[in-house]
Amino acid sequence: MATSTRPSRPRKGEAAEPALSSPASSASALGRDQLVHAYRVMYTSRRLDDKEIQLKRQNRIFFQISGAGHEALMTAAGLVLRPAYDWFYLYYRDRALCLQLGMTPAEMLYSAVGAAVDPNSGGRQMPSHWGKKELNIVSVSSPTGTQFLQAVGSAEATLRARQLGVSEGFPGDDVTLVTTGDGTTSEGEFWESLNTATNLQLPIVYLVEDNGYAISVPVEVNTAGGSISKLVASFPGLYIQEVDGCDLLASYDVLQRAVQHARARKGPALVHAKVIRPYSHSLSDDEVFYRPPEEREADAARDPLTTFPRWLVAHGHATEAELQALRDAVDAEILAATDDALAQPQPAHDSVLFGVYSPDVDPTSERFDTEDDPQFAGEPTTMVDLLNACMRDEMARDERILVFGEDVADVSRDQYLGKVKGKGGVFKVTHGLQTRYGSARVYNSPLAEANIVGRAIGLAHRGFKPVVEIQFFDYIWPAFMQIRDELATMRWRSNNAFSAPVVIRTTYGGYIRGAIYHSQTGASLFTHNPGLRVVCPSNALDANGLLRTAIRGDDPVIFLEHKHLYRQTYNKGQYPGPNFMIPFGKAAVLREGTDVTLVTYGATVQRALVAAKQIAEEGGPSVEVIDLRTLSPWDQEAVFASVKKTGRVIVATEDALSWGYGAEIAAKIADECFAWLDAPVRRVASADAFVGYAPTLEDATLPQVETFRKAYLEIAAY
Repeated sequence: MATSTRPSRPRKGEAAEPALSSPASSASALGRDQLVHAYRVMYTSRRLDDKEIQLKRQNRIFFQISGAGHEALMTAAGLVLRPAYDWFYLYYRDRALCLQLGMTPAEMLYSAVGAAVDPNSGGRQMPSHWGKKELNIVSVSSPTGTQFLQAVGSAEATLRARQLGVSEGFPGDDVTLVTTGDGTTSEGEFWESLNTATNLQLPIVYLVEDNGYAISVPVEVNTAGGSISKLVASFPGLYIQEVDGCDLLASYDVLQRAVQHARARKGPALVHAKVIRPYSHSLSDDEVFYRPPEEREADAARDPLTTFPRWLVAHGHATEAELQALRDAVDAEILAATDDALAQPQPAHDSVLFGVYSPDVDPTSERFDTEDDPQFAGEPTTMVDLLNACMRDEMARDERILVFGEDVADVSRDQYLGKVKGKGGVFKVTHGLQTRYGSARVYNSPLAEANIVGRAIGLAHRGFKPVVEIQFFDYIWPAFMQIRDELATMRWRSNNAFSAPVVIRTTYGGYIRGAIYHSQTGASLFTHNPGLRVVCPSNALDANGLLRTAIRGDDPVIFLEHKHLYRQTYNKGQYPGPNFMIPFGKAAVLREGTDVTLVTYGATVQRALVAAKQIAEEGGPSVEVIDLRTLSPWDQEAVFASVKKTGRVIVATEDALSWGYGAEIAAKIADECFAWLDAPVRRVASADAFVGYAPTLEDATLPQVETFRKAYLEIAAY
């Protein structure tokens, strides 16, 4: 067995220098039984890889990616960390860790065959996408690097729980482990996560499994200087260790120190482990095309499945006969587990929609409908004020609600509280919340949208309810990976084991002379994603009730707040009380009509109403105006009933005409109401261009009152 390196504790921001230590300390600490069991885990992991490769070649499974070469390191990690106590954000090469934590070979093979009983995902994800609620192994996804910010959010939950005195689900010294290959450290979210982990001194351990390649790209191409641990050495307070990850004992020593550092609340740690990859990246890859024989032979000489059993025998921990008996027993177990897995039924066809949304909390139900019994108080006020009032009420009701984002706090420096007026968001929507509820619950984030959403997902995994703000819809796109591939899919891909009921508030829309980068809409990019609820109120009262439903629900919500509507006088409302809710999927008929149905939402609602009133006063057609209020789900029943009454319908959106949200509503009406239509479904929308700064350009792009007047008259005359 190779000797381990024991880096001395580095000074702040400095990478550790390796020093010599004996593996005997680890051997003594673990004991014979643990050492032999560690080999059993390592061997089981390798043989499961081999079995899956065989099954793939027999076309009995459909994908395979192995953890070969990483077994010693990951088994050591499993010996140091605690299942169902610590939290795990892993990647696909961590089979041995999952086995050591308590996942069984049968459960892994259930995943390989896509069985309904697969505890990782219920047959919904490819093999090696680990996840098991009982062990705190959070569902792994395919996008590389998305786990970092979620893990930071998980570790941040431990910090917030301590600050707020929350004990349920937080034993006090829990640690979050996040693992990665060396190639994934090139992702920007890795660096964003380190920034927050070190800034907040979070109890998180990064484990970089450096096998020298990201598919076919060698580490020196991915990483400047070829060493990620040297590259991150300037992060303040980051405890850095390097180790030979093929050496179980050395890995155990180093990981023990790193985890103890995090458990003692001394800040984050990063372990950079050099491992090997004796198999190709996956069965979709063939490494012989880019790795010469001598390189692969050098790896084989370090293979822990060869070196560790020799060490066990040489140091008297086992005989060769005992190890052979162990291998025979494992082979028999895997053979039996394979037969079992191949006999398992796949998920039922009718289960495909299960877990897209919460099966237990339905935001469209009567439970969330208190709209007919508001408890009004005070004078009518703006959308900004009633959104603020909703968050104020909800934070008083639930201590686990956290509000964060860019500029949302009153101040970032607590000593200034009470000395200055406080910001509370660019539009003042969160003003006063930090002053009332404290800096542990309301705080500013870095200017990094993925950071906000990724952390929110991790916090939600631990039971917090993040209500986060993306300052402008125009800049939400760095977070789109977290929203589309993580937030929206979390419940479904884990077969309802994990959820992330995050509320993302964001301002959107034009009519403010904000030009191209402060006027974007694009709701269809979010309504197109199963798993997301999308909400868009047009007035202050609806904003209050819909936000309360979003917060009390159990699904992720994109809550669109139109900047132009924040302080309009025409859409003011009275404070409706702390239990006022509007269910999702319930439209509002704002104006009764008999000749034309107008379906819209957001800032175009008022323009549609003004135009309808004008033409009615002129003796023109009678227009029924429907405000959808929620875009996913949307109130099909109300829309269809109106269309069947009027026979003519216009769908209006502020977004560009082509490929937009209005096209889906129009298509659905054509499908379901064709027999009642007396004219083609008409759309009103923005030009297929961008919003210009000059008033003439903005007016030419966005729908105006005159746009609606013309559309009403034309469809009525058809």
